[in-house]
Amino acid sequence: MTDTPNDPAFDPDTYARAVAGLLGLPIDPAWMPMIAANLRVLHAAADLVGAFPLPDEAEAAPVFAA
Repeated sequence: MTDTPNDPAFDPDTYARAVAGLLGLPIDPAWMPMIAANLRVLHAAADLVGAFPLPDEAEAAPVFAA
């Protein structure tokens, strides 16, 4: 999720408005700053996870079902 020169920078305000429109979600404008702040935190967390190096030998965790 790291921004590259060919990709536009992540804009959480624009993203939130666009996705809300696509999903038909009415969002009170008073909530938009908090939604954008949450998206900024999630984007930063995704960058950290995406940048973590894993060796090619790494295996997926097993799935356990009860």
